[in-house]
Amino acid sequence: MSVDPRSVPEAYTSARRSDLGLSMRVVEYSDRADRCTVFPPGLSGDARMSTWLSADRSAFVPLSEME
Repeated sequence: MSVDPRSVPEAYTSARRSDLGLSMRVVEYSDRADRCTVFPPGLSGDARMSTWLSADRSAFVPLSEME
C-alpha cells in the first residue's frame, strides 16, 4: 500500500517531529478485551476519522519498557 504524500497533512509527514503528540482513550468492556484508541489531538471530522488506531489494550506497553 502506498500513500499519496499530497493527501497527508504536513504535520504527519515526518516521524521525527518532536511536537507531534498523541492522545489515548481506553474503552473498558465487561465481556471482551478493553480497547485503546490513539489519535492526534485537535482534529475533527474527516481528519480525525482517518488518523486513529485502535487495538486491544494489552497490545500497548509503556515506552520505558521498550528501551
